[in-house]
Amino acid sequence: MIEVEVKAKINNFEDIKVKLNEINAIKTKTEKQIDRYFNSPVNDFAKTDEALRIRETKTEKSHNLFITYKGPKIDSKSKTREEVEMKIEDSDKCAKIFENLGFIEVRTVKKNREYFKLENFEISLDDVEGLDPYMEIEIALEDGSDYNEAQDKIFDLFEQLGITDGFERTSYLELLEEQDK
Repeated sequence: MIEVEVKAKINNFEDIKVKLNEINAIKTKTEKQIDRYFNSPVNDFAKTDEALRIRETKTEKSHNLFITYKGPKIDSKSKTREEVEMKIEDSDKCAKIFENLGFIEVRTVKKNREYFKLENFEISLDDVEGLDPYMEIEIALEDGSDYNEAQDKIFDLFEQLGITDGFERTSYLELLEEQDK
């Protein structure tokens, strides 16, 4: 799957929620996410622009665990990249396997995320521990699909919501790492 994703820093969540309501976006869920990121013993993911994480998600009704690999970004305008995700049952055992293979746990990123749906867009409002408010809009494409049209639609939706700058290609992990320097 190719994940076409664009992220922007926003002033506050309440103004965006009003605009999302005006365009009939529907809130689908609220989730707490805890992401544990790992670096490869072979390739420095900070240099190759890849990511490997274990994500724990909690809602009022569910608790899930996933491992996710994100490939390098494939363009200069967005965070479009290959993503492979698999549900797991035990995050600590998975982390132990990674560590036994030489992977190093580098950081945990915690966020509260509100999801909204509009047509084939997934919109999230992200309250990341240690960062300002962000919004992400994404479209998932099957492999081989042209992502340029999807990107254009995402940027059009941002403009419709009054956001024309503040776009960010770096991950929350990278933003937190930069902030620590």
